[in-house]
Amino acid sequence: MKGYLFYELADAERNSGFIEALKSSAEGLGIQLHLVHHEGQILNTDDFILYRSRNHKLAKKLEAMGHRLINRAEVNVIANDKLKTVQMVQLLGIQTVPTTRLKEIDELRHFPIVLKTVDGHGGQEVELCHNRSEAEEFINVMEGKIIIAQPYIETESTDVRVFVIGDEVVGAVKRTGVESFKSNFTLGGNVERFELSGTQEEEALKIARALKSDYIGIDFLLLPDGTWMLNEIEDPVGARSFYETHDTNIAELLMEHIKKVVSG
Repeated sequence: MKGYLFYELADAERNSGFIEALKSSAEGLGIQLHLVHHEGQILNTDDFILYRSRNHKLAKKLEAMGHRLINRAEVNVIANDKLKTVQMVQLLGIQTVPTTRLKEIDELRHFPIVLKTVDGHGGQEVELCHNRSEAEEFINVMEGKIIIAQPYIETESTDVRVFVIGDEVVGAVKRTGVESFKSNFTLGGNVERFELSGTQEEEALKIARALKSDYIGIDFLLLPDGTWMLNEIEDPVGARSFYETHDTNIAELLMEHIKKVVSG
């Protein structure tokens, strides 16, 4: 079996460790995995593409050419649009952070409030605004981007990322912010292994099944009373916090899943 591992060059440099883990795991399963950085390097439509970019337009183009993408393009479209993510999960009957598209500053009447661009990731393009002035500054900086507004929900800067491969939850990580309401591990947050309840695991799987995803991270705000609500979905999802808290090689699990679904 042959496949392509698609990373944009800058992302490949930041994720060299995970790339090596994927290539090593692929080799152990008899899979030839070739790292590529642009579409011109992809030649054979018979091979799968492990797609690790947020460029959903390119994902759709590659699928239209007949390539088998992991994840499929529609997962990339929904996961990289926070508003579409919330709308989809609401249809599944799962509690989400209340989210509205912001059209003008006068719509904001209650502070503090969290403003985000729909396509930001890694804790970027997110701001906790305590007043109108801070909101105006964020909106001006993000001019031209679609912005959503969410009420500030007290979580003690804590959320849970659930890692799902195919139809299986392979682990969850509790993330806690240190100097910010953002809990991202790459921004200095603390991480620890988190054990899901049966209900929590079923909700995560319900989302993955609806998306028909291969490998995603699902982020839930963890409330002080122990309940949670969907915040966003990550595709591609990073694995640093998983490796920090689990002994399992998630790269190997992912390549085993790919071999199973691609070989039929």
